[in-house]
Order: sequence, then structure tokens, then C-alpha cells
Amino acid sequence: MGKAWKNPIKEQIAQKKGKLFTKLAKEISVAARLGGADPEGNPRLKLAIQNARAASCPKDTIERAIKKGAGLLDGENQIEELTYEGMAPFNVGVIVECQTDNKNRTVSELRAAFKKNGGHLAESGSVLWMFERISLIEGTKEGEFDPEEEAIEAGANDVIQNEDGTYSFIGEKEDLDQIRKTLLQRGWDIQVAELSYKPKNLTELKPEEKEQVIEFLKKIDDLDDTARVHATIE
Repeated sequence: MGKAWKNPIKEQIAQKKGKLFTKLAKEISVAARLGGADPEGNPRLKLAIQNARAASCPKDTIERAIKKGAGLLDGENQIEELTYEGMAPFNVGVIVECQTDNKNRTVSELRAAFKKNGGHLAESGSVLWMFERISLIEGTKEGEFDPEEEAIEAGANDVIQNEDGTYSFIGEKEDLDQIRKTLLQRGWDIQVAELSYKPKNLTELKPEEKEQVIEFLKKIDDLDDTARVHATIE
């Protein structure tokens, strides 16, 4: 018989799952390092574990990530959070939040990806001014409700309904925990609760230009150490 090769489609799916699990594990490690290994006393860790389980991340991967973040594994480099700034094609400002145990590898891969796809990394502070720091909470709620009323009660400044049926609540950066707790009390299932970046102004683009920028952002987001990507486009 000839050599048995793996089904290429299944292999691609497995690779994508592996990359997703790696990113979820990094978020768990960072959360455990910053807030402790007990999810009941660490909202960020609790949410990270919840999201990992929802994605069918293996139990041992989750437990190892917690131990790594809490410093309970010998010889393991800690995951740190780093923020980089750059420009995509057509002068679109970009902020990339990374989670990595090797800063040199991360910046090298990021610089190469920007350059290869028509952008470039920028000096610290040269793009950050284009954004404001905000609280971002995303979730769903069953039954009938008034999104605007929910936002007011939670102390959020704005609420947006997303295409996938979730709602995004945006508030002041100092109000993240207050908004999250209030929404939970009002019956919301929270999937995201984090500090984020919102562009102060959007870059005007032609449809074909926007399509090119979106492809650029997808390539940056696909890097192993990329956690979140923000840009001055809708």
C-alpha cells in the first residue's frame, strides 16, 4: 500500500485549533500572573477559562496555563503583554497587543509581517494618540430588553449590536469592573471584558482600499503572538 497522508482539510482545521488553543492559553497565563491563580477572585482569569472551555480547549492545557502564569512551573518563561504601533497601507493607524514569552521573536515576526504586506512598525507614541483607551464588555442576554437602558444602568457610554447577535458596551477605562458586574447582575452572559482601544477618527478609504487593509489586519492577527489588533477603520 502507498503511504497514508493526512486529510489536508482536517490537518488545516487541527492547525487552526492548535493556534487558537495557544492564544487562549496565553491569555489564561497572563491573567493568572496579574491577578492570581484563583478564578473566583480573578475576573479576568475566570473569563479566560470560560472562553477556553467554550472553544473546547483541553483541560490539561488550561491547568498548565494557570500554573505557568502563577509561577508554579520550573524553567518556564513568563508570558508578558506588549503593545506595538504601526501603519497599515493607506495610512491606517494600527495598534497590536501581543502576549509572548520571547520579545525578540515577536517584534521580528511583527516587523516582517508589516513590511511584507505594505505597512511598517512605528515608534512608540506615534500612533497611540489616534486612539482612546476604553472599557469594552461584550455579551448576550436572553429575553426582551432595551439595550440603551441596559447601558445606562451599567454606566456605559454606548452600546452597539454586533452582526453575531452580541452587544458591545463601551465605557470609561476606569469603569470596566463596575460595568461588568452590573451587567452580570442584570442577567448578561459576558464573553469579553477588557480594556481596549477606540479610534478617535476613522481613516476614509475606498472599498478596494478597505478590502486590502482588512487582509493586512488578518495577517497580523494570525501571528502566533498577536492577542488583539486595533485599527482606524470600522
